[in-house]
Amino acid sequence: MAGHSQFKNIMHRKGAVDAKRAKIFNKLGREITVACRQGLPDPVFNPRLRTAIIEARKSNMPRDRIERAIKAGTPGANDSANYEEIRYEGYGPGGVALIVEALTDNRNRTAPELRTAFSKFGGSLGESGSVSFMFSHVGEVVYLARVASADAMLEAVIEAGGENIGSGDERHEITTSVEDFGAVRDALEKKFGEPENAKLVWKPQTLAPVSGEVAQSLIKLLEALEDNDDVQNVTGNFEMDETELARLAEG
Repeated sequence: MAGHSQFKNIMHRKGAVDAKRAKIFNKLGREITVACRQGLPDPVFNPRLRTAIIEARKSNMPRDRIERAIKAGTPGANDSANYEEIRYEGYGPGGVALIVEALTDNRNRTAPELRTAFSKFGGSLGESGSVSFMFSHVGEVVYLARVASADAMLEAVIEAGGENIGSGDERHEITTSVEDFGAVRDALEKKFGEPENAKLVWKPQTLAPVSGEVAQSLIKLLEALEDNDDVQNVTGNFEMDETELARLAEG
């Protein structure tokens, strides 16, 4: 997830997270509502809802906003919006592959808006499957390094049925199959507590380095996509060196 995490880092340095807090809360609330509609409105018995609430808390979403989103997704609620999960795929500047995950109540609005954004910044929106073959769809569970030693975490991941683990100075990154994600996450949570992050992700199989004008155009495209109310996640197969990252963060 190099491209995705680097973009988030740039946005954080720019202060965009604070400036767009209301938009972020709306997206988090939409995910909570959809999670409730697909399962029980109780996070104990609804893994997707639990993950969504954790994400909301990390973004300092007010408790009453979280509760309203849950209420909107419970049976008999007055919220009539019918959100549909759609994955869009395309190429950004420099041929960077991008996957855009959306929750929309009107695909006839969302698709043209995304197509316009891609075109404006030197990319093109493609057909379903046009770039997803370059990514692996997996579960990812992240713990800070201080939670456990590399050996202890490796043993726990093997017992839980995880596929892979990468342990570094700052964190442990565990990868699972989509099917085993919930079971692995729950087993690790019982042993080590709530993870820093846990969700299904698209991991690029290879990374394409970008710099200069291509990197600048790419970041503008990513900003436009993230600014769309219907877009929940954007993942790319790009990477930038620290010098480029710092330059873009100052822009």
